[in-house]
Amino acid sequence: MSELTIWTLDWVPDGPRGFVRDLRLRWACEEAGRPYTIRTIAFADRETNHLDRQPFGQVPYLDDGGIELFESGACLLHLARDNDALMPADRVDEAETVQWVIAALNSIEMATVPWWFLNMTGQKDSPLTGWVEQRLAHIERVLSEREWLVADRFTVADLLMADVLRIPLVRGFGDRPATEAYVARVTDRPAFRKAHADQMAFFAAADAKRKA
Repeated sequence: MSELTIWTLDWVPDGPRGFVRDLRLRWACEEAGRPYTIRTIAFADRETNHLDRQPFGQVPYLDDGGIELFESGACLLHLARDNDALMPADRVDEAETVQWVIAALNSIEMATVPWWFLNMTGQKDSPLTGWVEQRLAHIERVLSEREWLVADRFTVADLLMADVLRIPLVRGFGDRPATEAYVARVTDRPAFRKAHADQMAFFAAADAKRKA
């Protein structure tokens, strides 16, 4: 098996810690039992110092032998391929897993991220609020009818959907008991708890380096 490297920022402020999207890749590797190395780019010039690898100046990106990928969704699908811990072998279940990965990114996160940003900048009555409310109501209905998104088991689709839905502002928006139970269930997995703790420890160590 090829050596796997996950690239992230060398430091971030307190607010984003535990949510920087290299966490998604760390979590997937923990679920799959795949060793990985963390390497970093400088936070100070993050928007320009790695455009050859990530054309939008973002993290994470991934090295897997001769394969180089950016975008967390693409990286997750790559890590899930041929790994039963993340992707069912059955062709129908595999197709549905990919479907829900894309739904998490395109139908939920595409609505929640701009809404979150407007809220954080003080625009509490954003015109996006109704859109987000509708999308979250739809996923609440789905999750009230099933424990997992696909195949009656955890897949990479649950990893991504739960990561999108666990953002505090999203998680606290409205009364959505099925969604809350789902997020709690998925993030109680040992692989998530380890990946989250490792990311928090990584950035805490970065604080010490900056002070030295």
